[in-house]
Amino acid sequence: MDDHSNAPAYETSSSKEKHLEPTGDWASPDVDHGAETDLHRSLSTRHLTMIALGSSIGMGLWLGSGTSLSNAGPAALLIGYLLSCTMIWAVSHSIGEMAVMYPLPSAFTQWTSIFIDRSMAFSLGWAYWFSYWITIANELQGVVTVLSFWTTKVPTAAWITIFWIVIIAVNVVAVRFFGEVEVTASTIKFGWIFVVIISCIVISAGGAPAEGPIGFRYWNSSPFINGFKGFLSIMPTCIFAMSGSENAALVAAETDNPRKAVPRAVGSIWVRLSLFYVLGSLMITITVSPYNKDLFGGDGVNASPFVIAFRNAGLEPLAHIMNAVIFISVLSTGSISAYGGSRTLMGLTHLNMAPKIFGKADKQGRPIAGMAITLLIGGGLAYLNVSNSGANVFTWFSNLTSLFTLFGWGTICLSHLRMRYAWKVQGRSVEDLPWKSWTYPYGAIWGLVWCIILIIAEFYLSVWPLGESPSAKNFFANYVSVVAIVVLYLAARCYYRGPWWVDARTIDLDAPRRFYVDGHDVETKTERKGPTKYLRKAVDAVFD
Repeated sequence: MDDHSNAPAYETSSSKEKHLEPTGDWASPDVDHGAETDLHRSLSTRHLTMIALGSSIGMGLWLGSGTSLSNAGPAALLIGYLLSCTMIWAVSHSIGEMAVMYPLPSAFTQWTSIFIDRSMAFSLGWAYWFSYWITIANELQGVVTVLSFWTTKVPTAAWITIFWIVIIAVNVVAVRFFGEVEVTASTIKFGWIFVVIISCIVISAGGAPAEGPIGFRYWNSSPFINGFKGFLSIMPTCIFAMSGSENAALVAAETDNPRKAVPRAVGSIWVRLSLFYVLGSLMITITVSPYNKDLFGGDGVNASPFVIAFRNAGLEPLAHIMNAVIFISVLSTGSISAYGGSRTLMGLTHLNMAPKIFGKADKQGRPIAGMAITLLIGGGLAYLNVSNSGANVFTWFSNLTSLFTLFGWGTICLSHLRMRYAWKVQGRSVEDLPWKSWTYPYGAIWGLVWCIILIIAEFYLSVWPLGESPSAKNFFANYVSVVAIVVLYLAARCYYRGPWWVDARTIDLDAPRRFYVDGHDVETKTERKGPTKYLRKAVDAVFD
């Protein structure tokens, strides 16, 4: 079994042999090639930028921030989001440098195999695939929750079926259609946050019909609730609100020109962080009391701090629009989870860690088998919520995803550090990198260290939960994801064996790499056509 440790870190079904050594045209910098898969490069810079901007904005921010506000207070909420923002900012820069050079189907799973260890890649890839189909089930249940804001007459199973079909339709049509759907959803969320910010400032200043001036009243009375433990308790929620940001790495494999698109997406990160998370959370703290009864007793979207703020201010129409935006966010997250799950399975197949059928794509560049199994399990799991006993099982499944994001972010940062180290020990110049992150190495170290700290903090909260007595049930409910990762990793170690680390001196830095032609922009013909040209110009004005 020792021979498993010597298997190449990157393979495709169509070109296993030619990827072993960079010879001939493969080694020439004059041909745009490399990192070849059955996927088509159908997406543009605009798609990747807008997906990076808004694909991760969903129920975590719109709904989850209310629970965080009540558990920790306004100051802790803002600090929690600020810290989380610095982490995803660092992770995004690590993604950027690697995605330009190695735009692979499952991205960080394959990077982990190349630069760290196959066993860790196995645990990361399968853990992330689990999280994708669990997220699909979560979002389908989220659709039911959102629509109950308007009506409860439609059976839960009917809503799940209808929007399961919608998510399937978005993914089985051409990849470019999926990209346009995500661009539209991101544009709506991006535009709506400006309305939220302006409205909340007006409400806080006393300009709303039903309330007088609020200002920073809630900061003065209760900036922190439950002390430091309260602050620690909201960090998983803050991280969960940003989970999915790493999906931009997967999209890079289907982008015309990653060297242009990925840096643009990384450059946009400050917009998403500042507008959605920092200013968004600040707006909550100046409009909603952490002791508001609806945060504790509200049902579904009625517990959203944004809906509460609009309703308390007498702005009922804005509350309905907010609910509609949450609805769009839920469908968008479900759609990109199906996309991510199918590409993750494809990457696992290229690493010989999944059945070969999942590594194949059809003539349109769609990994149909991986997409089918991801959507089938995710949609089927959503029906567990129809019964009370099934809902309890579903809750345990949902808890699996709680720390997968931190594990993924940490391995991305570690892969970046290892990639640069391998680049150095093999005598290569940093100037040869197609794109360099100015945050290296401090950004990657910052992201990795905080991921480790928060995983340890979550262990503390699992043993001594906030407001509850210690119990084995609470521990496994909150920490089962780490247990799952450890089990997957140990099982892979027993199978692959070999050294604990890939030797940086022997890493083949060129086999999975994409090479570019200087001055060649393959997007020129497609990027300037269609009604979206004005959106492209707006994006260019902000990020160029």
